[in-house]
Amino acid sequence: MAGKLMRAVQYDSYGGGAAGLKQVEVPVPTPSKGEVLLKLEATTLNPIDWKVQKGVLRPFMPKKFPYIPGTDVAGEVVEVGSGVENFKPGDKVIAGLNVGIGGGLAEYCVAKIDVTVLRPAEVSAAEGASLPIAGQTAHGALICAGIKFDGSGPQMNILITAASGGVGHLAVQLAKLGNAHVTATCGARNLDFVRSLGADEVLDYKTPEGAALKSPSGRKYDAVIQCASLIPWSVFEPNLSPSGKVIDLSPGVSAMLTFAMKKLTLSKKQLVPFITSPKVENLAYLAELVKQGKLKVVIDCKHPFSDVGAAWAKSIDGHATGKIVVEQ
Repeated sequence: MAGKLMRAVQYDSYGGGAAGLKQVEVPVPTPSKGEVLLKLEATTLNPIDWKVQKGVLRPFMPKKFPYIPGTDVAGEVVEVGSGVENFKPGDKVIAGLNVGIGGGLAEYCVAKIDVTVLRPAEVSAAEGASLPIAGQTAHGALICAGIKFDGSGPQMNILITAASGGVGHLAVQLAKLGNAHVTATCGARNLDFVRSLGADEVLDYKTPEGAALKSPSGRKYDAVIQCASLIPWSVFEPNLSPSGKVIDLSPGVSAMLTFAMKKLTLSKKQLVPFITSPKVENLAYLAELVKQGKLKVVIDCKHPFSDVGAAWAKSIDGHATGKIVVEQ
């Protein structure tokens, strides 16, 4: 497809929010060795997308400007690079792109085969594109917490904050698959929704009990999957079991200081900064769960490619129930 142009969304500098995004035409990329070229059907947004634009990871990301954001995609293979034997044109796939390079908000993108899996026919493009970051973050954080998905481990008491969001709603379901007792927090409008996902106890985070994160049944948490922001350690600590830990998915400076202090003092209660490490076998496992109906991906909203700005603004707002999808 050398020389062909495609539609894409990009930005040229840090900052600007939705207004900083530009609809452009750029050349269709060519797959290198070990890569496939995808014609995209769906791209989902994650907080990391607008955080990179905001400059949170400056100067490391993005690798260069102009930058096409978007990492979590589903589409059809239209071309394969050299050395690719496990994919062919026509295959429907799910892929997670490198955050520093991006490329997902476009008509076409290239994906490395070690982050690409076949998408089962029973899994929609929107569902598949919801799994690379959100699904693998929820899955990986629960493994870090000690959950055994084969059912072999003891029942754990797990708290999941911001449980109605992109990561949280998947974490609730996965924790239940791992035989955990789940306490969850969310806003008042989503209490019934989070219960429907399988949570055993649900707290409105704006009530005194919810703000204190106290289990209604008096349980102490073996682990917390911290999907929310700006909750200090002092709120978590009295609610933890003697060797409980907080898995922080967006650790800031305060969280890193707490992590260091707990390590230095040999505390049994720990704060664990968590960064997702994508693995193709985990992505395939999650896709299979969706296929089997054991994991439900909830879509907050779908936006056409021409309206990416609205999807971007919705993500920045931070109150989506489930995932935000951009469709071709």
